[in-house]
Amino acid sequence: MKRLWVILKLLCSADPWAMGRGAALTVVVLIMGAALLGLSGWFITATGLAGIAGIGIAFDVFRPSAGVRFLALGRAAARYGERLLTHDATLRALASLRITLMRRLELWPMEALRRLRGASALTRITADVDALDGVALRLALPLTAGVITHLVAFGLLAWLVTPLIALSLTAGYLIGGALVLLRVAARTLAPSTRAETAMQALRRGAIGLFRGQREVILQGALPDWRARIDTEEAEARAAHDLLDRIDGGAGFALSSLVALLTALVLGLSGGLIAAGGIDAAQAAIGVFVALALAETVLPLRRGVAEIGRMRDAAARVLADVPDGPAPVAAATRSPDPDPDAGIELCDVTLMRPGRDLPLVEGLSFSVAPGEMLVLSGASGAGKSTLLDALAAVSPIAGGEIRCLGVPLADWPESELRQHLMLLPQRSALLGGSIRDNLALSVGELTDAAAWEVLRAVELERVVADRGGLDAILGEGGAGLSGGEARRLSLARALLRKPNILLLDEPTEGLDPATARAVIQGVRSYLPTAAIIAASHRAAEAESADHHRELNGPRGNSIMNQ
Repeated sequence: MKRLWVILKLLCSADPWAMGRGAALTVVVLIMGAALLGLSGWFITATGLAGIAGIGIAFDVFRPSAGVRFLALGRAAARYGERLLTHDATLRALASLRITLMRRLELWPMEALRRLRGASALTRITADVDALDGVALRLALPLTAGVITHLVAFGLLAWLVTPLIALSLTAGYLIGGALVLLRVAARTLAPSTRAETAMQALRRGAIGLFRGQREVILQGALPDWRARIDTEEAEARAAHDLLDRIDGGAGFALSSLVALLTALVLGLSGGLIAAGGIDAAQAAIGVFVALALAETVLPLRRGVAEIGRMRDAAARVLADVPDGPAPVAAATRSPDPDPDAGIELCDVTLMRPGRDLPLVEGLSFSVAPGEMLVLSGASGAGKSTLLDALAAVSPIAGGEIRCLGVPLADWPESELRQHLMLLPQRSALLGGSIRDNLALSVGELTDAAAWEVLRAVELERVVADRGGLDAILGEGGAGLSGGEARRLSLARALLRKPNILLLDEPTEGLDPATARAVIQGVRSYLPTAAIIAASHRAAEAESADHHRELNGPRGNSIMNQ
């Protein structure tokens, strides 16, 4: 449960003033509700007693009735303000939590981050963040407000009625309510985890079927997918049904607790009235306050029932950094780059996580501005790993890499990204217009600049045929072929006009003629950039100034074109 405390601190620290005002209004709502019922019970009883005694004409009905109106209207206004402030504060807190999550993900190694790109990982993260809004809204705020309300009610009942009734109500609610809610928490920890796991499995299955429906139908696998999804749905429904039964039982237990405490107060009041300790109007205050205080415990059962889900979500959001090489630490002082230096490797050694033998050892070469080098080699030879190291997203085991004459470790992250750009094998496109996807890398984008870069990657006619820059793409760039989506990602990278451009399989999926045209377009668009491309295709090799083949440790060769 320690992680829930950490999450609560993060949520409260996002906007403490707003969260504090929301918590204060939550207490005001509960206290005004109890005061409203207590005053109403006293007013009705006192009015009746005055009429029986024949002094009704002398009884002051104006001030109590004004108090009832004030409490009724004030409670409604406070409830509106409480909902507004607490939800606003929670939404702000969740936005801050997402930023905290992104900062933690920055510490993950690149391989771990790449495993998060799937739809299942994305839905998992989204569901976890959404689950954590209940930590404040359905757990911490109602629990804190309930305890404060009981303490205030104890003081007022001891003053207005009698300490015996005040103590009975406070002890009954705090002890009895705690026992019921702790029992609910213990019984729902495992079922809430199972329910969330089953729902995630159902989401993954549905998303997978939706995205791969064509392949599933063509392969005749639709009945198997349907059966698997039906099974996952049944498991999710069974887990949620169990939670509903526990919630219903908790509601019955808490309602029974309210009834027992009300009956207890009624019995105690009868004895005190007979003994002359209090009058009937005072007794009515205790009975009606006992009923009103039910509002402090009944809403808590939902939040308590979701503790298991919140706990698991907090554990994943605050998960430790996975094992593996961490990203390269960035400096904070601005370097003095040499635009004529390009990129240089000096005796670089690369290691795979968990391996004893180096993947690449003693690698040295340099690429000057305006030159292009192609990396080739068998799958697993280390081409992508080397590009990650050159882009400072994974560390090297030995040697040094210099970018524009400055060691990578001496570059602040923000400044390095102004000069160096990596286009990995898998690049994300947004659901939106082609203009939006291009503008993601530069912000302000003119039509002339957009068409120029599209021309460089052989996409000008494709985009024109689809309706121009404002043509809408679906999720993940749906509407473009694999090669077209690849070239649009390349165009977005080119718009940054980096001094050093790193490309991983840039022409994959293109025919040879288009591939050659794209490489030539890239070099023409960035005539002074140092370009390194990992590829096994002839188009890149023919256009390159240098060719390096990676064959494992000390098995690398370089050939000049």
